[in-house]
Amino acid sequence: MNRRWWALGALVASTLVLGFDMTILNVALPTMAGELGAGTGAQQWMADAYVVVFAALMLPAGLLGDRFGRRRMLIAGLGVFLVGSVLGALAGDVSTVIAARCVMGVGGALVMPLAIAVLPSLFGEPKDRMKAIGIVSAASALGLPLGPILGGWLLDHFWWGSVFLVNVPMVGIGIAACVFLLPETRDPASPRVDPVSTALTATGLGTLIYAVIEAPGRGWGDPLILAVLAAGAALIAALVMRERKAPRPMLDLPLLRQRTFLLSTLAATLVMFVLAGLMFILPGYLQAVLGNDAFGTGLRMLPMMGGLIVATRAGGPVNARFGPRAAMSAGLVVLAFAAFLGSRTTVDSGYGFTALWLSIAGAGFGFAVVPAMNAALAALPPDRSGSGSGLLMTVRQTGSALGIALLGSLLAGAYGDRLDTTGLPAAAADTAGDSVVAAHAVAAKLGAQRLAESADAAYLHGMSLVLLVIGATALVSALLVAALLPGTKPGRDEPADVAATPVDA
Repeated sequence: MNRRWWALGALVASTLVLGFDMTILNVALPTMAGELGAGTGAQQWMADAYVVVFAALMLPAGLLGDRFGRRRMLIAGLGVFLVGSVLGALAGDVSTVIAARCVMGVGGALVMPLAIAVLPSLFGEPKDRMKAIGIVSAASALGLPLGPILGGWLLDHFWWGSVFLVNVPMVGIGIAACVFLLPETRDPASPRVDPVSTALTATGLGTLIYAVIEAPGRGWGDPLILAVLAAGAALIAALVMRERKAPRPMLDLPLLRQRTFLLSTLAATLVMFVLAGLMFILPGYLQAVLGNDAFGTGLRMLPMMGGLIVATRAGGPVNARFGPRAAMSAGLVVLAFAAFLGSRTTVDSGYGFTALWLSIAGAGFGFAVVPAMNAALAALPPDRSGSGSGLLMTVRQTGSALGIALLGSLLAGAYGDRLDTTGLPAAAADTAGDSVVAAHAVAAKLGAQRLAESADAAYLHGMSLVLLVIGATALVSALLVAALLPGTKPGRDEPADVAATPVDA
């Protein structure tokens, strides 16, 4: 086999690991909640820490690769990811898990953009290049459905730290392959990394996420929450002002004035917002309420991923036949229908009903995201394809972080308000209010079946509210896309190529 295809295999292994870690921890959260005493807020941070850091550092990490060598920084990113994985496997408390996820986010931010950026040096022919980009992107997407299944199997056979340790062999293979197979490439003309803008991005996003996660416990009117929200908004505003004045900004914000790029990016971001939120709330329902083990929970999330994969494959032909506006609008309407249907789930519904609306939701995701990504990339001028794709990926990852934070907080607030802890000791009532997993543990210890039933009903109430919000948001987005996205001829637009400058290794 040609050496470049072996190199592509190394990149596939690297991005597959990143896909795993977007979802593999979710199925472990109920187990970790019980063993580490983690409430809903702590679980949100364990899931979100990786995504927040990933989103905040992706663009500057890509620029570092452009300046100092993409292969070199890709290997460094895999090394950092490896360190974070080992730290997570050895963690004994919530704080260490969150720290490990932050370290993994730093590594992931280096790996993802650079894995795409090195492809033009390997595949000079546009046809081969687009095929390679599709394979790497598919590997990242494939990690999403495989994550819960792999995580569930590991939890059934080993301790929860194994969901981190599984990364070690794959990352090791990726590092070795990058060292021996990848050429070095740079782009000396790329913008310099601005430490101030990077710091504003990370602190602004992190501050907003902190406020959203802590608000259900403290209350949205709490002075600290209001102050933190104001601080986060001020930091993001300062970032926008600084980037607008910069002669060569890291964030190419003027691209957002292009209506096709803006609306397509928002549609793709909504998909990530909803997908991340659903992947966070579903394991608690499938594992705690329906009583499945970890592996069974992972398997029962497959209908959504099955619908997503099928629709993703069919999305290209649909987009070519009807155009991105029609395809995106239809996908968002299907997603809204699935969410409204899922909001009717009760404690007596059973898994069959859940599998039905999950399949429909997956199809809605797939039919919306393929044309949205294609339309956003096709709208970029050739000389701004690199900065535009970086902005697109950054906004998408931010959507994932906000999905976990906002939808998880809505669930936590609704669960806490509806849970009936009458007659319980104060300490037991506080513990049960942390999460549905904690409530079941307290119920088992005290023999309080009524508490377990109340916890299940409270969790379903919160999940129904989340799904109603998802459905309404998707429906409004579909109407905006249908009304405002410019019409384009089917099959006309193609993503712009991203150039790379090979140098000696």
